[in-house]
Amino acid sequence: MSTDRIPERAPMGWNSWDCYGPSVTEDTVRKNAEVMSSRLKTSGYEYIVVDIQWYQPSALSHAYEPFADLNMDGYGRLLPAENRFPSSAGGTGFKALAEYVHSLGLRFGIHIMRGIPRQAVHQNTPVCGTDGKYHARDIAKTASICAWNTDMYGVDPEKPGAREYYMSLFSMYAGWGVDFIKCDDICRELPHEEKELILISDCIKECGRDMVLSLSPGPALLEKAALYRATSAMWRITDDFWDDWKLLYAMFERCEKWSIHTGSGCYPDADMLPVGAIRQNAGESNRTAFTEDELRTMMTLWCIFRSPLMIGGDLAKLDSFTEELLTAPHILSMHENSRHAHQVWRKKTDTGEYVLWTALRAGGGQYAALFNIGEEPGHAEFPISELEPVGAYSRCRDLWSGRESAAGETMGAELSPHACAAWLIC
Repeated sequence: MSTDRIPERAPMGWNSWDCYGPSVTEDTVRKNAEVMSSRLKTSGYEYIVVDIQWYQPSALSHAYEPFADLNMDGYGRLLPAENRFPSSAGGTGFKALAEYVHSLGLRFGIHIMRGIPRQAVHQNTPVCGTDGKYHARDIAKTASICAWNTDMYGVDPEKPGAREYYMSLFSMYAGWGVDFIKCDDICRELPHEEKELILISDCIKECGRDMVLSLSPGPALLEKAALYRATSAMWRITDDFWDDWKLLYAMFERCEKWSIHTGSGCYPDADMLPVGAIRQNAGESNRTAFTEDELRTMMTLWCIFRSPLMIGGDLAKLDSFTEELLTAPHILSMHENSRHAHQVWRKKTDTGEYVLWTALRAGGGQYAALFNIGEEPGHAEFPISELEPVGAYSRCRDLWSGRESAAGETMGAELSPHACAAWLIC
């Protein structure tokens, strides 16, 4: 029986990448989990995800160290670096850390790279569950190499022992208490690694514990949308998203193309939210370069589109504006209840460039979001009829301020450059 976790809502949580890259430590993870539990959990945030190279003892920055020595068991399975995650001592893995996260009422996740460690192949370690019949070299696909990280070779899913390797991997993670797997070097590696993706997905479903599968990196391939939906809960539609307006501007086109593929348990992923304190391993004073208007635009687009909301900033340095941004109740209600979101139009006017999105609200009503993606302030408005409303609407709520008013025949707003407005009409 399949035990894969199908989220009823796009996953919400925190991921260590934007703050610490490969160099995150247990102490930092625990502190972020504590803040999420005390200040964000009631708003729906629940996942604490340790990103890449938790198994590398010498990781110090966002840069990868080529061909570094990795912490590994006798079966070629990577283990947390004990100097960075002391509770993993003695080969216990993330069990203690996951238990702590669970004790806070949260869920625990880890990042993995597809494949088998090169180190395991060079040592030709036995494959767990095969009684020594198969070894790492029997299942490795040595021509399948990640373009940006040297840790792994691919696994040939058609080789005897390949399924046993992945089953042993996810069974070990299940024993640790892992609830979320971010699998990297797989989302855009299609079609040539398609069978490995299917094998990974099948083994997660059979491992005995509910786990959300998230695919990285992007951009995902539109022509493979059905496969992503069949194998995972979320998949990246972009490469790494950072605090750069050009990337946010480009996300409108990406979301427009992927909006038809969002549905229950299937969430195209616009990537992490680079909010608050980011790039902390490059300097403790580093904070997002997005303006407050740009941050609201990002949250509004992610929420009407129903992208997963994975916080990238260090929650131990959570400021009041960022907390209010992340917990805005009416915006998060849109994230939960938006259905069939799509772009209505994108147009240029004398005052700039504007985008209008709409979505139905589960339970009744309709959302509208208006964005100024140009470089000049201006006024934009539209007749409600352009939303093709379902039924008659009499009330309008501003989702950022919470103010309510009567619904007229037109809607609009004065918007600064890169700013937005969002409403519920009902």
